[in-house]
Amino acid sequence: MDKNNGSSTTDFILLGFSDRPQLERVISGVVFIFYVVTLVGNTTIILVSYLDTQLHTPMYFFLSNLSFLDLCYATSIIPQMLVNLWGPTKSITYAGCVLQFFFALDLGATECLLLAVMAYDCYAAVCQPLHYTVIMHPQLCQKMVFTAWLGGLGSALILCSLTLKLPRCGHWEVDNFFCEMPALIKMACVHSKVMEIIVFALGVIFLLVPLSLILISYVVITQAVVRIKSAARWSKVLNTCASHLTVVTLFYGTLIYMYMKPQNRSSQDEGKFLTLFYTIITPTLNPLIYTLRNKDVKSAVNRILYVEKWSAKS
Repeated sequence: MDKNNGSSTTDFILLGFSDRPQLERVISGVVFIFYVVTLVGNTTIILVSYLDTQLHTPMYFFLSNLSFLDLCYATSIIPQMLVNLWGPTKSITYAGCVLQFFFALDLGATECLLLAVMAYDCYAAVCQPLHYTVIMHPQLCQKMVFTAWLGGLGSALILCSLTLKLPRCGHWEVDNFFCEMPALIKMACVHSKVMEIIVFALGVIFLLVPLSLILISYVVITQAVVRIKSAARWSKVLNTCASHLTVVTLFYGTLIYMYMKPQNRSSQDEGKFLTLFYTIITPTLNPLIYTLRNKDVKSAVNRILYVEKWSAKS
């Protein structure tokens, strides 16, 4: 076959850990459990934020978008992953691979921007409490979220089109669990310096710039927190920002390590385990992190359950 992408009807082979079938069985069970928790946890946050009027605030508007994003991200990858882990074949159609690749890029980039937006919300809540409702008015919140989704879409269109144009010389084996960019770039039979520069530039825009803004926000927040003398206010600040900072650390840490370093410097198994982490574990941990420390969500769930129980009795 010449140096073209080949027929678009050819299936890709997702290798995963196919050379270790016993490990795959263990991974499939873990993935299934985490996926169920992801569905339940993120759906709960979306429903509670919608049903309880006390949670109709910017923070929970952004959190609902994050939960919806995590649901879409996990669902675009995990069902096909489970089919391949449980079944005898490890294939995915060309169209399926393209869609999986596109949505992974789109939703991943959107989450990078959305976490930066949520950091600004924390800054406004802690450092400008008297003007918070004026600053974070509904129109601004909607525009910020729309910009995050639009930015993710734009980056995905650029990277997806460039990656799929790389010549594969008949290579159809993806050495990972799903069609993600590092694995697809490694399939190419030529080294594209232009592609490397564009990936690095977009990595700076969607990873380093938002992370820098988040860190600056938390430096200012920390300075404001130090001056707080009220124990109740201190507890509220921790309740507002600690969960977000935990999610930021998990999400950005793995993505920067995966995408910002040269692709030829990471081992295959290391990349696969990191892929499992930010694809499966992070979307599962997000709702747990935000709800376990959050009294507002717990109270909202109790109120909704109480209303449902009362309605059933009457």
